[in-house]
Amino acid sequence: MTHNVSSAIIDNLTDVKMPHYSPLAQASGSLDIDDYVLPEYHCNTLVLGSGAAGWRAAVELKRRDVDVIVASSKAFWGTSACSGSDKQTLHTANTRGNGDRFLALSDALSAGGAMDKDTAYVEAVGSVNTCEVLKYLGLDLPEDTLGATLRYQTDHDEFGRATSCGPRTSRLMVKVLAQEAMRLNIPLLNHTTAIKILTAGEGQTRRVTGVVAIDKSCRENPWRMVVIRCQHLVFATGGPGELYRESVYPVNCFSGLGMALDAGITLVNLTESQFGIGTPRTRFPWNLSGTYMQAMPRIFSQDSEGRQYNFLAEYYPTTRMLASAIFRKGYQWPFHAERMLDYGSSLLDVAVYEETQKGRDVFLDFLSEPDPAADGIPFDLNTLDDDVISYLKNNDALLATPLIRLQRMNPLAIRLYQLHGQDISQAPLQFTLNNQHLNGGIDVDIWGQTSLTGCYAAGENAGTHGVTRPGGAALNAGQVFARRCAQHIAHQPQLIQCPDVDRHQILSVINEAQKHLKSAPQALQRDDVRTCIQNTMSTHAAILCQAEGIAEAVRTLGKLCDDIQQSGIESDENSLTRSFQWQQSARLALAVVLSLQFYIHQGGGSRGARAIYDAEAGIAPQSIRGPLQSWRFRPETQVDRQRMICIRWTTSEYQIWSRNCRERGTLSFNDFERQWLNWLTSDVFSSH
Repeated sequence: MTHNVSSAIIDNLTDVKMPHYSPLAQASGSLDIDDYVLPEYHCNTLVLGSGAAGWRAAVELKRRDVDVIVASSKAFWGTSACSGSDKQTLHTANTRGNGDRFLALSDALSAGGAMDKDTAYVEAVGSVNTCEVLKYLGLDLPEDTLGATLRYQTDHDEFGRATSCGPRTSRLMVKVLAQEAMRLNIPLLNHTTAIKILTAGEGQTRRVTGVVAIDKSCRENPWRMVVIRCQHLVFATGGPGELYRESVYPVNCFSGLGMALDAGITLVNLTESQFGIGTPRTRFPWNLSGTYMQAMPRIFSQDSEGRQYNFLAEYYPTTRMLASAIFRKGYQWPFHAERMLDYGSSLLDVAVYEETQKGRDVFLDFLSEPDPAADGIPFDLNTLDDDVISYLKNNDALLATPLIRLQRMNPLAIRLYQLHGQDISQAPLQFTLNNQHLNGGIDVDIWGQTSLTGCYAAGENAGTHGVTRPGGAALNAGQVFARRCAQHIAHQPQLIQCPDVDRHQILSVINEAQKHLKSAPQALQRDDVRTCIQNTMSTHAAILCQAEGIAEAVRTLGKLCDDIQQSGIESDENSLTRSFQWQQSARLALAVVLSLQFYIHQGGGSRGARAIYDAEAGIAPQSIRGPLQSWRFRPETQVDRQRMICIRWTTSEYQIWSRNCRERGTLSFNDFERQWLNWLTSDVFSSH
């Protein structure tokens, strides 16, 4: 080994054990509907989701004496607890030069466009609190000898504001926050999935009154339904990991976005996702960013008969350019259309995508140096680009093989795969092009409020991230807005009793459940619904989009939603939750492709995760084989960076429109007394 980190330290940072959570929430009553009993829970605020954002919201609420319950489909199983990368990133404030430069950080966060400028500033300012509170709770972020948090550069980060305590950073965040929630005695409703938001009122006066959920432990009714009455609801349900075949989300991460659509809540930026290389979902899904790529392993493909191919030699003209592209993939992990040009790092994504389309498997081999590119010149550490050599030299990693370089830079990355049955020190690692993040989600204001009064959103299901957020910005955003939600809720008038719920709305959920439970021959099979959604999205709405393909996806998913509405999804009492989640996923998938169709028809160009095909005006990336005509992409237009696409489901149709990004506004630092009065009188919380 080329490091002196003990095995115990490595294991503590990779094999993170979660606490056995208590206390569990207890029902406070019941509802009788059509001779059936539904257990009922009461709280001021219900937090949906037990990831880093959900626990942070709950902790911040409880610290402000707000009565809160957390409901989770499965505690410690979501994206925060199970996902990551080589050294998972938490974005921090920029402490360059003369202290915290929040304006510079907010500009970096919104640089890719389609992000509200006020939101970016909120996230920049809140990043200090994010890190310091997590450190106070026990998150062991690394520091130098003078106490400064260590930082490095990650994707879409022009300065270097990333920090990490290893591949399990977000899991460690979940752990310290959950432990704090236990100390604060916050009750958890585990194995409980919300399937319907209950509301009262109409128009501008419409507000949340609670949710209907399925609780696996419930035996009082045949659907295992419970009602949770609340004055405020916080969405912290993560991203929709089941929309694509290949994904680095943990299995069965559905998010709550489909349920939000059902409730008429406005969603935004569904056109914006992230795709990048990672290991297949059928094994151990994990991002291959950072030092996995900066170690510069050999990349090859293999067909069904075991023949191996140096396929990257068909794309990159020189070995030096190829090695640089592999290295830069470490901090340029997401696919980006413009990085296909000039033999950039995203041309590697294209090559991997095309190779998998041929039915071949693609591998990283850390035991061998990269194969030569088209020029046939062998890989040589001494002839790499200056930035590559400088990085490796600064990290004492100008060493003989990819494995030794990885061991030197990040032994935790190796240990993580060993814990999941894959030893990259012994055998190549299969990988593919995966979906990772939905940058869009629920449209919120600067306090995390949604378009439904009393309903808030934080974390990945909040659509605050814009097009090209820097790596780790999502973890920071979730923490910042979890706190903002709690602050705003704590300053609202608190009702003595929870609002009444509409029994007719509950009855409609029961009728929907009955439709799924019918064993009629026309009921759709759940696997067929999953296959239809994932195949359609993976074929037409991944990194390469064509107008004709998006139109076909709209037709396919529109018909699927109609069929589900008419016939339901075959289910039994043990799988009813999944039927509701797949129904909502179909509606969400349709909303995504409708948003993409709207964007393309408005003349929208390629940006972020997707290349928009344009046969006439498109730019074709170059390869050794010549121009890649099938990847001709329409350039992004600057005006699109100032707009965000919104979508909302009404009783019978989707409404789609665009709005301008909110501006930051004028910042004043010379009127302390006036602004202090706004704080003391809580006027600050009426700002939108």
